[in-house]
Amino acid sequence: MNETMICAVGNVATAPVFRDLANGASVRFRLAATARYWDRDKSAWTDGHTNFFTVWANRQLATNVSGSLTVGDPVIVQGRLKVRTDLREGQSWMSADIDAVAIGHDLARGTSAFRRVNRTETVASAPRPEPNWETPAGESADQDAEQRPEPAGVS
Repeated sequence: MNETMICAVGNVATAPVFRDLANGASVRFRLAATARYWDRDKSAWTDGHTNFFTVWANRQLATNVSGSLTVGDPVIVQGRLKVRTDLREGQSWMSADIDAVAIGHDLARGTSAFRRVNRTETVASAPRPEPNWETPAGESADQDAEQRPEPAGVS
């Protein structure tokens, strides 16, 4: 439970790579997060150091990311930080990965149109009627319930 949760704001640096694995969908992409600061001498904004993260998303999040993100999109990523060290060809390498919990477009820098995904239900349930929220004046909710047909399969 002592995992490091972070929120990184940046741009998608590489095209998301989608893989459909035995234990579910997975996608990864690189995130470039550049610090900006106001340079008083130049009276202008200046780019600072750029941090690169490999972002990993799984299951439904992976599927949604692969259909929503492209290179250059401004995004906000929240997830668990994993810093790894590796020895490659005699040199020590460090990488910072984010196991994403949530990913979204940065609406401070543009607009986005949300589309809900239709999930296929594993258990078929009987259709439920919509409740009648508009009870005419003078009628009680009990009278309204008596007038509604009972859903099929319920006894």
